[in-house]
Amino acid sequence: MASEETGAVDTRTAMSPTERETPAAAGVTETSPHKGPARTWATRLVVVGIVLAAVNLRPAITSLGALLEEVRDGLGMSGSVAGLLTSVPPLCFAVFGVMAPRLARRFGPAAVVCAGMAAIFTGLLIRPYAGGTAGFLAASALALMGIAVSNVLMPVIVKRWFPDRVGSMTGLYSMVLALGTALPAAVTVPLTHAMGGNWKPGLAVWAVLAAAAVLPWIPLAREGRKESAAAARQTSAPAASAAATTGEQPPLRITRSRTAWSLAVFFGLQATAAYITMGWMPQIFRDAGVSAGTAGLLLALTMVMGVPLAFVIPRIATRLPHQGPIVLVLGGCGLAGYAGLYLAPAAGAWAWALLLGIANCAFPLALTMVGMRARSGPGVAQLSAFAQSTGYLISIPGPLLVGVLYQHSGGWGLPIALMAGLMLPQMAVGFLAGRDRTVEEEAAAR
Repeated sequence: MASEETGAVDTRTAMSPTERETPAAAGVTETSPHKGPARTWATRLVVVGIVLAAVNLRPAITSLGALLEEVRDGLGMSGSVAGLLTSVPPLCFAVFGVMAPRLARRFGPAAVVCAGMAAIFTGLLIRPYAGGTAGFLAASALALMGIAVSNVLMPVIVKRWFPDRVGSMTGLYSMVLALGTALPAAVTVPLTHAMGGNWKPGLAVWAVLAAAAVLPWIPLAREGRKESAAAARQTSAPAASAAATTGEQPPLRITRSRTAWSLAVFFGLQATAAYITMGWMPQIFRDAGVSAGTAGLLLALTMVMGVPLAFVIPRIATRLPHQGPIVLVLGGCGLAGYAGLYLAPAAGAWAWALLLGIANCAFPLALTMVGMRARSGPGVAQLSAFAQSTGYLISIPGPLLVGVLYQHSGGWGLPIALMAGLMLPQMAVGFLAGRDRTVEEEAAAR
């Protein structure tokens, strides 16, 4: 995700919780839709749009994980190509997410999210019928492009429309996103069986949700273009004056900060674990003798753990001077889960799914630490852009390597050993990133 996502992340330094929820504390300078006459209908439409958008940000990934074996057989994919398919999401997030801020400046955030929902709908609808592996990959990339830009811009929209309720609206968004991750994993296989057992309509059915998500963003996109044009006419001179009077600091040399690098690697390794889990965990259970439907439910359990823990972990993290202990607890759960997958994948399947679900909650912890490791708003923005773009690039090879090891070893021993091995450096760099220091201090000291 690019730097504009940090509009929903605050600096966490010397502010009360109330202050962190205000536009002034976050440095919001754009015109808020709440200024002027009340627009109740528009506010309600934005809430509906946020909920529908959030629920569409993961079905393209987790529905495929539940039917990966059928897709591989139907398209004649090798294990290596299937691994490439599971590497496409972080690649698209790294490449297309960077484009989102520039597109939003030109067309408005709501218009870009509207286009993103349309891209998700189109990609999900055509990918099962695209005719061959290349077409399937291209259609998946189209859907993931829509997810990438929407992923980046949703927090920007939350900040713009709800500047005094960032926490609650972000919590709603995170909860619905987690539900949208778990639901397809749980019901894709039963839906496929109900539709005759053909995997193609079983995947295409999720396009219906994306089609519904386009509708509220159409009027919001039109309104957003009007507001963007008005804001552009009004803010050019005041912005220059504000920069002169506040003495804005030049951009940090973020690459000089050890904490920034630690956080980027931590973000990348936790993303690697998450995409390996979403792409391959159902297949691990199925190869151990678990039914396809139960394997989907196990993945759903892993994903749904993010619903409660996404609220709890950031609150605990902000009250601690050092977030390293949380990193170690999450990593320990991951190591225990991988050990269980290796030793008794079917016998303790529900316990391993639960443990890996806890470990995957390193994602909200990483976002929280981004806000805590920089002193200023611009510093948070730079750190977020660096950590997330670098992290998604780091995460690309992991799922592909799992597929290659699975194909050439004929089993899951080596892939699981890789997953467990990657958890060790994740714990180490996460512990370093959790230290009570800021990137501004480190960049200035070098």
